[in-house]
Amino acid sequence: MTRLNRLLLALVVAFGPSLVSAACAPVTHDGTPYTVCTVNPAEEELRLFRLDEDGAVLGSFGRVRNLVQEQGKTLTFAMNAGMYHKDRSAVGLYIEDGVEQHRVIASAGPGNFGLLPNGLLCITDGKADVIETREYVAAPPACIHATQSGPMLVIDGKLHPRFLVDSTSRYIRNGVGVGADGLVHFAISDRAVTFHEFGRLFRDELKTPNALFLDGNVSRIYAPDIGRSDAGFALGPIIGTVSPQTR
Repeated sequence: MTRLNRLLLALVVAFGPSLVSAACAPVTHDGTPYTVCTVNPAEEELRLFRLDEDGAVLGSFGRVRNLVQEQGKTLTFAMNAGMYHKDRSAVGLYIEDGVEQHRVIASAGPGNFGLLPNGLLCITDGKADVIETREYVAAPPACIHATQSGPMLVIDGKLHPRFLVDSTSRYIRNGVGVGADGLVHFAISDRAVTFHEFGRLFRDELKTPNALFLDGNVSRIYAPDIGRSDAGFALGPIIGTVSPQTR
């Protein structure tokens, strides 16, 4: 990690309570470049988006941006937020504005989602947590927004037990972790990485005791402060931060 990147992350940690939008910066870990956006949920409105007010799938950062503009707000950061079916509905638990649109799935299954342990990102009032799915099922908190995905990248400070150092499966990947200080770190790799490499970013660089894989290959980010708005085919759930419009 460069000295500049360390300074940027140090500023985020030091001045997190005063943030008005996600702070995004390049981060290099073990020679691999990433983009990391850090959100302070105590000061920023962090929420999920899937459908517009008419029930149509939003599917893109542009449509989410237009939706929040109509509500008198500004989209300051966004990222794809979990796996989805062909109709863009969530694969696992999905809660938006307190309404559960899809139930939690705690059983093992095919693909990355079913590679247990998996988990979910739960957003409550001024707080966010990455929770392992079975822990959620045992004592579900009152999430205002929640999205389930898998596998977990980091579980109580340890990498997922199925990750292989010598894996040949490489994709552009994105994920989320929450630090002990409550700051939420969203990361996307700027080149293809393995699960082991991506998990080490969260464990060793971002110091998040729990982190969750959101998706791979379709991974995209909207970060206007650094001039980035990734394009591609329609997405399912999208997570983002919004702030009041300034005049």
